[in-house]
Amino acid sequence: MARPPLLLRTYGRLANLAAPLLFRRIRDRLIAHGTAPARTRERLGYATAQRPAGPLIWFHGASVGESLSALPVIEGLRAQASTPTILVTSGTATSAQILAQRLPAGCIHQFAPLDSTAALRRFNAHWQPDLMVLMESEIWPQMIATAPCPVVLLNARLSPRALARWQKLGASAGWLLGQLTLIVTQTATTATGLRSLGVTPNRIRTGGNLKAAATPPTADPTELAALKIVLGTRPCWLAASTHAGEEALLLEVHKTLLATAPDLCLILAPRHPDRAGRVARMIADAGLALTRRSKGEAPSAQVYLADTLGEMGLWYRTAPLTFVGGSLTPNGGHNPWEAATLGTALLTGPYLQNCADDWQMLADARGAYTRLRPDQLTDALQGMLNDPQIGRDMADNAAACAAEQGDDLARIVTELIALLPPKDTA
Repeated sequence: MARPPLLLRTYGRLANLAAPLLFRRIRDRLIAHGTAPARTRERLGYATAQRPAGPLIWFHGASVGESLSALPVIEGLRAQASTPTILVTSGTATSAQILAQRLPAGCIHQFAPLDSTAALRRFNAHWQPDLMVLMESEIWPQMIATAPCPVVLLNARLSPRALARWQKLGASAGWLLGQLTLIVTQTATTATGLRSLGVTPNRIRTGGNLKAAATPPTADPTELAALKIVLGTRPCWLAASTHAGEEALLLEVHKTLLATAPDLCLILAPRHPDRAGRVARMIADAGLALTRRSKGEAPSAQVYLADTLGEMGLWYRTAPLTFVGGSLTPNGGHNPWEAATLGTALLTGPYLQNCADDWQMLADARGAYTRLRPDQLTDALQGMLNDPQIGRDMADNAAACAAEQGDDLARIVTELIALLPPKDTA
């Protein structure tokens, strides 16, 4: 391998120096969000699980969305006659909790090593990956440069702003992207942008959006039936994955809607359930009646606080109308695809820099209302409550759009298998 350009070598030295301080901050955040202290050392490359014998594919995604987008590929690989071990790394406590529920049996989760030489050396020495698969925009210079195996980038996305930043890196961008054996992009626009950075054309192609191909979150049929019995004929809407600063706005929307639909129920599902106490106080301060899922209560009040983890499949299947949060305040928005497959109409706010292409695809298919300010959200919901057929049509369009995105999955699985080392026939 040719020596990295000066800019990348400088980055490496700075990343190595910063690693101890960065680890302390990350460790404290992980512990605060419920991670066992012993597992935090995984960020330094210390393994807390054994490596099984045989080929191993390492998938890496930053957080929940990127990690879940790998699931359809992982399921395809696990269905092969000769199944490789799957190791998945991510960086957040929430992603670890969700993956513990969603990963197929036999897969292993570890927190990702920091992009420092020491952490990566420990990690690679223990896990000895035969193939590394990075998800979306997880392009870490030292992780790629030290990989002892081919590296693939799947579901790649590159916003115009990100492309402009990459272009400023000049030769460093070309060198780093040149280490990737295969890049499969979400859109043709991203593929064109990456080629402009020097990626060899035969190493890059456009595929579908893997997030849309992921198996949707499950729901206990008994729990779902019980919720629907309690709600009866009451109309309801879901505010999913909300962040600080959004709940107050959404509660005002709900109060306005109650003026014409007094039996309307809002299911409020914060992105981080550890904020539930503060959100509950906010609901009470708004003068709204409240029941809470974490207390075993039913959705019998004006607001039902869905303050548990891992039950989004239940809420998406319950509510015919869903607002996806992280989008009324500058958080960048959230993945719409899990909800899109489950029969709910989709709405979201104006801050969508993390997932603008996803939402635009659904909007173009008439499966979502996007970039809504609070007053526009109120008007949209009011119209859909007055005419439920609007929401039913949007939900059908969203589901059809999502189904079209999984057509490339079998090809990806075949490509990854081909990059594994040949079997030892001795």
